Amino acid sequence: MQIIHLDPKNPTTLPSHVLTIGNFDGVHLGHQAMLNSLKTVAQHLGLATAVMVFEPQPREFFNPQNPPARLTNFAEKIALLDRFGVEMVIQAKFNDTFRHLSAHDFANLLKTIGTHHLVLGDDFRFGHDRMGDKVFLQGLGFGVDDLPTVTKNNLRISSTAVREALAQGDLAKAKGLLGQDYAITGQVVHGDKIGRTLNFPTANITLNRLKPALHGVFAVDVMLLDDTYQDGWQGLAGLSPNSLFGCANIGTRPSVHGTDWRLEVHLPNFCGDLYGQTLTVKFLHFLHGERHYQGLDDLKNGIRQDVNELLNWRTLQLRKQQN
Repeated sequence: MQIIHLDPKNPTTLPSHVLTIGNFDGVHLGHQAMLNSLKTVAQHLGLATAVMVFEPQPREFFNPQNPPARLTNFAEKIALLDRFGVEMVIQAKFNDTFRHLSAHDFANLLKTIGTHHLVLGDDFRFGHDRMGDKVFLQGLGFGVDDLPTVTKNNLRISSTAVREALAQGDLAKAKGLLGQDYAITGQVVHGDKIGRTLNFPTANITLNRLKPALHGVFAVDVMLLDDTYQDGWQGLAGLSPNSLFGCANIGTRPSVHGTDWRLEVHLPNFCGDLYGQTLTVKFLHFLHGERHYQGLDDLKNGIRQDVNELLNWRTLQLRKQQN
């Protein structure tokens, strides 16, 4: 996959391609239907496939102090798009220059970079004047296919619906909309090391987003990016192949007066050094929302209870797998 950083003032001409445009946050089943349609049209026309995404996402740009929760950071999104065989990802930096492009300016930009055909959602609009749509593009000589809204159980599949499910701790519903378990990938970095003093050491995993889409305490499976663990490392097997079982807290840590969002994962019985490793954390079971404990002793007791409950949940799931 090729990643192109789009400069509206000095655009790069790309191989002739079919393009789809959007945030693609989460790459849910609706996005996946769009990508499958993109590949079908491109193959029929003998053109390359391209996806244009915005960084930051427009709503993050307009409201940075209270942005919507982010399902996938840019690296996670790229990995998902690559899995679906997209050949080019065009990263458009959403800033004042870009947002003030008129529909005509944006269409001319598409012509310059080599767009011949577009696959769009049926409600897609573009340009600061909101004049850009399917009919507008066709009038300028572009081929355009639009994809009807994708639904499941009479629910419109959207990033907003996934966010709402995750915010409620409804991982099964989120999985149904995404087509897979919700996961976060990040690097293990040094944290405050408070967990060590409580006898529950944690891996502090970078989020790389302004606000995560879920919070609370969860049972998780943890995988290294290359799916392999070093000799001598120990831990409890997860429910997924090549994974370790973990107990995760994602939130602002009010019990220790935290303010920034953190993803911290405790791996029971683990022995090894994960600093610098890139881990994927797959969220399997929601236990409860983040709690505010009055002191470190109460916090330690609360963590102990959470870990025991999640270990019991793991035991039940393993029995179900064996049966």
